[in-house]
Amino acid sequence: MSLLSRLAPSLARGYRHTAMGAANTLGIRSFHGTLRARLAADTAPASLAGIRAANLQKTLTTTPKPLLPKEELVFGHSFSDHMLTVNWTASAGWGKPEIKPYGPLSLDPSCSVFHYAFECFEGLKAYRDQSGNIRLFRPDKNMERMNQSAARLYLPQFDGKEVIECIKELLRTDARWVPEGKGYSLYLRPTLISTENTLGVHRANKAMLYVITSPCGPYFKTGFKAIGLYCDESNVRAWPGGVGNRKLGANYAPSVGPQVAAEKKGYQQVLWTIGEDHELMEVGTMNMFVYWRNELGELELITPPLDDGTILPGVTRDSILELTRAWGEFKVTEGKVNMKQIVKASNEGRLLEVFGAGTACVVTPVKRIHFKGSDYNIPLDPANPESQAGPITDRIYKTLFGIQYGKVPSKWSVVV
Repeated sequence: MSLLSRLAPSLARGYRHTAMGAANTLGIRSFHGTLRARLAADTAPASLAGIRAANLQKTLTTTPKPLLPKEELVFGHSFSDHMLTVNWTASAGWGKPEIKPYGPLSLDPSCSVFHYAFECFEGLKAYRDQSGNIRLFRPDKNMERMNQSAARLYLPQFDGKEVIECIKELLRTDARWVPEGKGYSLYLRPTLISTENTLGVHRANKAMLYVITSPCGPYFKTGFKAIGLYCDESNVRAWPGGVGNRKLGANYAPSVGPQVAAEKKGYQQVLWTIGEDHELMEVGTMNMFVYWRNELGELELITPPLDDGTILPGVTRDSILELTRAWGEFKVTEGKVNMKQIVKASNEGRLLEVFGAGTACVVTPVKRIHFKGSDYNIPLDPANPESQAGPITDRIYKTLFGIQYGKVPSKWSVVV
């Protein structure tokens, strides 16, 4: 008698389904399918290969590209000489990491990444300090989040420390691509995709992790420029129980239409909200922060919480929370805020600063929010009418900027 036949009767007694007739039959079939999958997993090889930086192979380009002048750099438009790739199979695990010349990937048209969006990614930067060292900012947090995204898609997870070592070697290989100067950096895009060349929605049996890099200039070339937000009352970026808290490519394409519509109305970004009360979610692709005097009269920095799966756990977001809590100068809260509260605070003069936060910009000041036909202006810095950022926003930016470029000592800055 097979193991499946022996286990099925006893396990089925604990299997909960209440439908009768045909539905009951379907439930039993589903149960047996689930049981077979579990048994298959239990009888899989005990140990699959993980990513090991010690096994890294390297093939250098014979035709290095010329570097663009720094002034001509446009985010995401030019790429360095090399890329990092690692392949994975369900039967063997991770293969040997390889640094090789940057170039096209060869994928079958049936790969599930094209059809069912089996893809997640990360975004982080490498900075060159005044001594010429290359630095990363909290790369462990990016690896942690990428593994969480991979798990949500049932894509393979990996040892983040080993991948960071591989990334460091990629940066050493392409060191000339890390530009010097304030605000300049090399953007890194780790990406994980399913490469299984079969149709049908099921867990991937083949995957690829790769990392490409792109030199970029300052987000604000002439200093801060505060933006206007258009509160979208009809579209929702994410919902409870969904995947808004994971960095999946599928979360981004649907946002383009609302973003274009906001721009046509004269606003630079969409303010995403949810529910009848229009609870704040995110600003474009950034986490959102509000600095105000709350209804208890307390100075408070507040950002939407991570408790329902709608908010991306941003690395910059986490850094701002840790940093400002360490200051101990005002209340720092992860809590829900809705547009009714924002309007009330604005009308009562309690709304002090609003900003978005993310890897690309660090922080982006907000000067106005459009909601239900009205614009609500953000004071920015009352002491300086010409300022494009409030004092708290500016202080956060300068502190994190200093850490990233090694001017402010911090365990968050990792020398390559």
